[in-house]
Amino acid sequence: MKTIIVGGVAGGASAAARLRRLDEKAEIILLEKGPHISFANCGLPYYIGGVIAEQSQLLLQTPASFFGRFCVDVRVNSEALKIDRQNKKVEIKNLETGEVYWETYEKLILAPGAVPAKPPISGLDNPGVFTLRNVPDTLEIDEYITENRIQRAVVIGGGNIGVELAENLCHRGIETTIVEFAPHVITALDTEMANIVQKEMKDHGILLKLGCGVTAIEKTQEGLHLTLTQGEMDTQMVLLCAGVAPNSGLAKEAGLELGVRGCIAVNDKMQTSDPDIYAVGDAVEVTEFVTGQKRHIALAGPANRQGRIAADQIAGIDSRYHGTQGSSITKVFDLAVASTGINEATAKACGLDTDKIYLSSGAHAGYYPGAKPLTAKILFERTTGKILGGQFIGAEGADKRCDVLAVAIRAGMDAQKLTELELCYAPPYSSAKDPINMAGFAIENVITGKVKNFHWENLDSLDRDQVTLLDVRTVEEHEKASVPGFLNIPLHELRSRLTEIPKEKPVYVHCHSGLRSYVANRILAGNGYDCYNISGGYVMYEAVKG
Repeated sequence: MKTIIVGGVAGGASAAARLRRLDEKAEIILLEKGPHISFANCGLPYYIGGVIAEQSQLLLQTPASFFGRFCVDVRVNSEALKIDRQNKKVEIKNLETGEVYWETYEKLILAPGAVPAKPPISGLDNPGVFTLRNVPDTLEIDEYITENRIQRAVVIGGGNIGVELAENLCHRGIETTIVEFAPHVITALDTEMANIVQKEMKDHGILLKLGCGVTAIEKTQEGLHLTLTQGEMDTQMVLLCAGVAPNSGLAKEAGLELGVRGCIAVNDKMQTSDPDIYAVGDAVEVTEFVTGQKRHIALAGPANRQGRIAADQIAGIDSRYHGTQGSSITKVFDLAVASTGINEATAKACGLDTDKIYLSSGAHAGYYPGAKPLTAKILFERTTGKILGGQFIGAEGADKRCDVLAVAIRAGMDAQKLTELELCYAPPYSSAKDPINMAGFAIENVITGKVKNFHWENLDSLDRDQVTLLDVRTVEEHEKASVPGFLNIPLHELRSRLTEIPKEKPVYVHCHSGLRSYVANRILAGNGYDCYNISGGYVMYEAVKG
């Protein structure tokens, strides 16, 4: 079997290696338009920041090492120009020599990846404006910073790559601004969780211009002048990180079916509309696991799995791709920011009946030194308690909790199942009741009616004259910072001071994180009060208010 693979990074390289492991006799040709294959594109911002010191550390495989291990004919600097589906051949151009030739195939795998999205901004071709997608981009940016002694830079786009790049520019001592058209950074997060991330960025000196776009970039003697939807500013360098678009031009010209956002449409075998052509990675349309909707989700993990599945199919193994749930994690200075499944904004757009709980605790046992805060938001189906998504932010422990929840979502678990998970415990690493278990308990309490959930964003809808607002933190906590209009009765005094709380009014209760207010709700409910727990406590009040 002769297979040509177009694209030699995550999906393409994985397909080539898997196909060789399954078929020692297969003829495999791997085409890559750039000079490198199998490079660490997720590590590129960290090379710019100096965290990854050597260029060689970005190159996971070279053509020679890939051939030595897998006996694959790797052709770098080789661009696939055209697919002749009828005669099953690909037109290829050697970008070093200019030679154009045809190569026949029996099976074809398209892994062309994605290209940086270019919004309608005039002046993107000015010197000093860059995109970051591959190793040559990275080296060019690094050289420009050094040679021009850059002190100020603007990153257009506050997605994962934009945030990582801004952090690494900051590490190099560059005064950095993020301009983001959306109301907050990292769109996988909901607003209140993104606010926690934004505070971390501001605390480290990054300037954020949110809900703001760039309309024009002009070259000046001092550098670059940016015209914004809200004002203007000067800088020395611009890095465009406004998302990516599927690189599906070759597939479109070949008449293959396209899906959302111009992605290549594939089935669960990773087959295109031509049964002899497969497509994988950032160029393809995927089924979002939780909602079943078709989406474009560009992530390295799914690309690698898709490449493996395409190779399996070509080798006669009936592997299937069962959707992408968008699990991701981003380092933001001292925080890890992780998410999986859908967020609340997506759930509302899909018309799903959901609720949410917040957790704010230490990443490990509080009595063991060094416990750092971990904040989580879990989205669930209101009636069944089925887990739909989660967001985790903390200096430690966010990654493993998000990974556990990712498995729970993939397995279709509900809150009850989360309470039953037996997770590793020792004081330096967790608590006897892990935050994932606590999430299950909290959701179970909501759906079984043991507590009625209320959220800070709905506070303004309450008629303050018709309700009692109660803060059960300590006097010291309340005096240090409080929400206007809340009566303070510390939890340990609540039973003895119930007469201060009118029984004819609903009571809305908060504490620092939500645990003490839950206990207060059980006391109040047991004494005949109509009461509500304000989820997430004062921690989430600060996050909601930004």
